[in-house]
Amino acid sequence: MFSFNKPLTPASTRHAALINQLATPGLGTLMLGRLALGIAQLALGIAGFLFIITWFAIIFFQYYGQISGNVEVKPVGWIGLTGGILFIASWLWSLITSIGFIRKAERSSQQLPAVPPRISS
Repeated sequence: MFSFNKPLTPASTRHAALINQLATPGLGTLMLGRLALGIAQLALGIAGFLFIITWFAIIFFQYYGQISGNVEVKPVGWIGLTGGILFIASWLWSLITSIGFIRKAERSSQQLPAVPPRISS
């Protein structure tokens, strides 16, 4: 599944692009065998997701603390905003990467002959 420098075919790049855009940024890039690029995109997406989850948990505990006692509400919107920016950056990066891979696969498939060469002895 994750072999390095796989040949890019239109079908494999299309599937990887769908996974990059609809599932997890960076996972499709990993499937195409681009390890460093895929790990970087995936790490950026996970970091953004963790920031958003942290922001949500802090907000949840602050609101719950207000209901049950006297808890001071602290501004933590920057955590959610940072997480959103990181995740969107990861998604856009994987979009640009996916478009590049699709174009490269289309160019390489056009260079291949439609009929295999005839072998004569």
